[in-house]
Amino acid sequence: MSIINNLDRDALRKSYQAARPFPHMVVDNFLAPEAAVAAAGSFFSFDEARARGFEFKAVNENLKIQITDPSKFPPAIAKLADALSSPEFIRDLSYISGIDNLVWDPTYSGGGMHQTAKSGWLDVHVDFNYNEALQMHRRLNILVYLNPVWEEGWGGLLELWDPEVQHCGQRVVPSFNRCAVFSTSAISFHGVTAVTCPDGKQRCSFAAYYYTREAPAGWDGTKHSTIFKARPDEYLKKHVLMPAEAAKRAAGRGIGALKGGIKKMVGRD
Repeated sequence: MSIINNLDRDALRKSYQAARPFPHMVVDNFLAPEAAVAAAGSFFSFDEARARGFEFKAVNENLKIQITDPSKFPPAIAKLADALSSPEFIRDLSYISGIDNLVWDPTYSGGGMHQTAKSGWLDVHVDFNYNEALQMHRRLNILVYLNPVWEEGWGGLLELWDPEVQHCGQRVVPSFNRCAVFSTSAISFHGVTAVTCPDGKQRCSFAAYYYTREAPAGWDGTKHSTIFKARPDEYLKKHVLMPAEAAKRAAGRGIGALKGGIKKMVGRD
């Protein structure tokens, strides 16, 4: 028996495809209560997670750890991952979203266990649209929130923005046992507001992504990595911090290329 509660597929299909600013759904009481409690209780402390995963420390994403190695998932999290990758659940997602032939990502690229500490954030962005390792197109994101207690005033809200990132069309509180699903596209701009929870608390979720071998309708052949955009009130970030970080990354790539060229020259000598 699946740990995912039965979904009203027809009602969700109708609301999902009509949702704005882009197709999405939010489902409360997503998991069976005992499974949700077990999964929520399986997250590591932030310091323990640091030793097991990768921590982001950047202008656009900060104080967030992701654990993508399934061998490091506690049993209750592994059980959740199995449920999300089951053929039955994937069929439900295909029906609801209208996206046929969805494929689960077994590598958890960008997914897995996500833990964000106080003062952490994730700026507005669209996700990378093509997974080179899988040779597939990214089509669907699923986020399962596993915070035993979370107040709206603690921040960490999922925001869904319009294509120009001028208006936030939806804000989702990461409440316990709530699931959010949305289509990944060129206009699915989303982000997470700064986390302002009390000391000792953290924002916990499990993320996974689904792909298709077929390109989405209208795809122009452009492959891109994550694209960040500043919110309308983030003047400093838009005009100073983000350009400075982009320049720093470009310089790093240039130095890397230079070192590679020198190694090749030395090798020929």
